[in-house]
Parts: sequence; C-alpha cells; structure tokens
Amino acid sequence: MKKTFQLQIEGKNPDRVLEATKHEIRQYLKRERRKALPEGVDFWDFDCSFGTHADNAESVHLATLTALIDAVAQAGGAAFYVELLAKPGHRMARPSQKAQDDSLTNS
Repeated sequence: MKKTFQLQIEGKNPDRVLEATKHEIRQYLKRERRKALPEGVDFWDFDCSFGTHADNAESVHLATLTALIDAVAQAGGAAFYVELLAKPGHRMARPSQKAQDDSLTNS
C-alpha cells in the first residue's frame, strides 16, 4: 500500500476521517496477514514509511504508525503519506536466560 491520506475533507468531520484512515490501514494489515505464507517463512513482516508527503517519507516501525498519524492530526496537517510493504519474516530464537546471565557475570 502506497497512499496519501487526506485528513481535511470538506463536509466531513475531521475526527471521523482520521478514524476511517486508521481503519483502512488496519484492514489492509489484516488482509495481508491472512495471505498464505511461503515455504520456510514464519510470519508476514512489514516495511513501513511515513511522512507528510511521499518525498519526505522515512522508515518507521509498524508499532509507531498510529502515534505518528495522531501527531500529524494534532498538528493540523492536511494529509500524510503511508507506505506498507509486506515481506517474509523469520523468527529469531531468543538467547536463554542462563546464557544472558553468564554473559553479564563474565563481563
């Protein structure tokens, strides 16, 4: 998804427009996560970019996306750009608690 969302639409309540854009983004994420995983892939990960325009979009973590959208709305921004690209994700095994404790005591 590469899209510029307008926050100030004539004749529409800005709060409802904001909630509708967040809903559309959440629905896109749900739809992408439902797709079948390729062989050897654990989950769908997402590359996210966010900015006021496509030209100044910066890479951000998916978990911060809603807070960034709220910040633009609070600042009175007229629009924002979101780019969400699904990619295969592989889970990394966490180091055991004992291995972490040993590394702290040896340091």
